[in-house]
Parts: sequence; structure tokens; C-alpha cells
Amino acid sequence: MSTFDSAAEALAGLYARDFGGKTSGRYRIPQKLLRELCGRHRLYEDDITELTRALLEKGYVLIDMESFFVVLSANSFVNYRRVGKEVLPGLTFAE
Repeated sequence: MSTFDSAAEALAGLYARDFGGKTSGRYRIPQKLLRELCGRHRLYEDDITELTRALLEKGYVLIDMESFFVVLSANSFVNYRRVGKEVLPGLTFAE
């Protein structure tokens, strides 16, 4: 098991743990703690990609917010509104 697979396992486990006043659910983790969890002094783009893929395989999404990361269940996106072709006319796209 790779370092990022182990980190993804730990992050997925945190989703179900009771902390921060909630019994479970989405959370944010500072860059520093994520680096420590991954056993790295720096996290490069390739590292984040590998960790993101490992978490996605477990049903979670990792979002980079610059100074911290957010972990969400991929299922939380299932009920979002969908954009269809009928709403696209009238929208302006940058060129």
C-alpha cells in the first residue's frame, strides 16, 4: 500500500469520526497536517493528484482550497442540479 493509499484510508476514516462538534461528515484539513499525514515536507501537484485518485476510489472528493483541503463524500454531489442545453442559450462564454 502506497503512502497516498494509507493517507486516503486515514482521511476516509476521519469522515465517519466524531470531532469538531459533529458526529460525521465533511471536514477541512490544513496543508501542514496533510503533509505530515503523507510523510512529506512538500506536496507537489502529482502528489495531490495521486491522493485525490486514492480518495475517489474510496468514494470521497479532495478539494484544494489553497491553504487547506476539504474532504467530501462523492455522494453529496448526486442530487445537485444539472445544466442542460436548454439553459445554455443566453449564457456568454469567454473566448
